Amino acid sequence: MVDMYVHGYDLTETTRLQDQATTLAELLHCDTTYPSGSRVLEVGCGVGAQTVTLASKSPDAFITSIDMSESSLAVAGKRVKEAGIENVCFQQADIYKLPFPTGSFDHVFICFVLEHLARPMEALLRLKDLLKAGGTITVIEGDHGSTFFHPDSEAADRVIQCLVELQRRAGGNAMIGRQLHPLLCEAGYSSVRVSPRMVYADSSRPDLVVGFTKKTFVAMIEGVRESVLKAGMIDQLYFDRGIKDLYRTAEPDGVFCYTFFKAFGKKG
Repeated sequence: MVDMYVHGYDLTETTRLQDQATTLAELLHCDTTYPSGSRVLEVGCGVGAQTVTLASKSPDAFITSIDMSESSLAVAGKRVKEAGIENVCFQQADIYKLPFPTGSFDHVFICFVLEHLARPMEALLRLKDLLKAGGTITVIEGDHGSTFFHPDSEAADRVIQCLVELQRRAGGNAMIGRQLHPLLCEAGYSSVRVSPRMVYADSSRPDLVVGFTKKTFVAMIEGVRESVLKAGMIDQLYFDRGIKDLYRTAEPDGVFCYTFFKAFGKKG
């Protein structure tokens, strides 16, 4: 499904995804609910970081969660079981070769997946085929170009750009959030609307400082250290300085901002 997931599949990344989902649950999902009896396809569920919230907020909907990674699905299944959730079934599947008949679902939910795809338009078109007439799609993506912080740091900016470039070389787009409206429109969805969701973290919001700045964003950049150094994108000392400066934004006089984009579209 994902052409190349640059963050890897180890335990550290699993923990980061779960921290991210917990920290951002209200910001991203305050308006994510589906009617009783509706059939929902969650695409690229990974380790189930978003699945628990999705299923908990729509306990009477029937959710099918798919991913390419068998090991990720195993983690997701365990996570959902431990949460006592019973309205989710998991299936291994490729977003480009979906094993469902046309019009199988009332709604599609896809979060943090398009950024990793070399062919996001093809994915959106295939997902539209699976929707019933009048069905909806919800897409959530970040945009690394939306990052700004205090104190400012050229080194911090540089390490973020290393991840953007790493993802570009892998065929993805770490700044796809700003493109969701034109992408959905071009794919033929109607009534498209996009809602920006900014994370603003300063010392008055310690949960976000820890949960997002440190455990989500900086952890994500740290996680690609070996890959960017191996690719010769940056000097080791300068990378480490950039990481240090990112952590500096989490100190009492620091500020960190990042914007996610949540898009809605309709079939027909």
